[in-house]
Amino acid sequence: MSLRERMRGAAAPAPAEPREVAGPTNKLTPPKPAPPAPEYLSQRFLELKSTVQNALLAEITDPEALSRRELMERILLIVDSLAGVSPMEKDPLAHGLVDEILGYGPIQPLLDDDQISEIMINGYDKIYVERNGQLIRTGASFRDERHVRAILEKMLAYSGRRVDESSPMVDARLPDGSRLNAVLRPLSVNGDAVTIRKFSKDPFVMDQLARMGTLSSDMAAFLEAAVQGKLNIVVSGGTGSGKTTTLNALSAFIPAHERIITIEDAAELQLQQEHKVTLETRPPNIEGRGAIPMRDLVRNALRMRPDRIIVGEVRGGEALDMLQAMNTGHEGSLTTVHANSPRDCLSRIETMVLMAGVELPLAAIRSQVASAIDIIVQQARLLDGSRRIVRITEVVGLESSTITTQDLFGFDQAGVDEQGRVTGEFRGYGIRPRSADRLRAQGIELPGSLFAGGY
Repeated sequence: MSLRERMRGAAAPAPAEPREVAGPTNKLTPPKPAPPAPEYLSQRFLELKSTVQNALLAEITDPEALSRRELMERILLIVDSLAGVSPMEKDPLAHGLVDEILGYGPIQPLLDDDQISEIMINGYDKIYVERNGQLIRTGASFRDERHVRAILEKMLAYSGRRVDESSPMVDARLPDGSRLNAVLRPLSVNGDAVTIRKFSKDPFVMDQLARMGTLSSDMAAFLEAAVQGKLNIVVSGGTGSGKTTTLNALSAFIPAHERIITIEDAAELQLQQEHKVTLETRPPNIEGRGAIPMRDLVRNALRMRPDRIIVGEVRGGEALDMLQAMNTGHEGSLTTVHANSPRDCLSRIETMVLMAGVELPLAAIRSQVASAIDIIVQQARLLDGSRRIVRITEVVGLESSTITTQDLFGFDQAGVDEQGRVTGEFRGYGIRPRSADRLRAQGIELPGSLFAGGY
């Protein structure tokens, strides 16, 4: 017996309703109202979904082996054989099951939407997204907390990481490079919290960021020269300010013949160069052993003959190893730091060096920081959701135990217009960088117009 016949036997079609015809007065019966949209979490819809899924599994032992198109055709065949399924329910049933089997359930359409940059799950029934810089609550929802856990385990399978009651927090990445963070109940009091930071399939280059208004063309030209001239650059900013996007764009200026080592908690950088090695930290296993922290990877990277070292984000004692690498011939290194200003960035790096457990006087730490870091790129997410590079600051040196800096470029915010968009202008502050001579020695000449002051 075929699948269609078996399904027909399980659910006989309902008898057709008698059709009313026009009476002698030629008044036709008014058309029936359109059926209501399906309630995706209603008992009826969930039962229909379960029926179709069971029939599919009875016919196909491994649905995941099928392509999306083949699976959709099989599911539609089953749905067509069921009685009482309205046209409004047909497509949601089919797409919902395909997303459940081949994707990540109710959030798969959100992952497929290129306009969405972040997905936030606050419990099984509250899913928010960031679209064009604005937070919006969606109509998507999981069935219950068990459904969230099942999808979460599926997402973690790619990276080989785990999350459970004994280890209720996890950082991981999805096959498309998106970054995932999850915190389970009871640490997350109102239900499991999952945050997914999406990244463009085609990473932005600096020219695109300039056209989008993230920085000016003069700022982009200076940063290109700084990367090619092997200046050590730190991208500083708050959460969601676009640090990783800027780091990706900066890395595109690294010459193709150089060997690049990247070090991250969860690999998300999308370098276009061929000669690269991607290192990723490893959390402890279920017995609490086998962890490989970032600091070990930074130290090991020094033995791998790198031309450039890129640390996705410095958060602890690895800051000391990073500074030592910058000061011992590994020029042109790139990294990011969570900080709200260039001055805060330097203070944070000093604090993280102290976290390394090495007893160094503060003067020695500041000397290391001042000699290692050349440029700080300060990024911010503004009130309207836009991301801007608000400062490009040069670290000048150390004077009287104080690290001295000078701002080369900045974004001077003027206010907010009637549409709620932040207004302002990018400016050059008329200061020629101390590193200009170092760049000239490598054949990179900075035009004086870059630093004329104002645009």
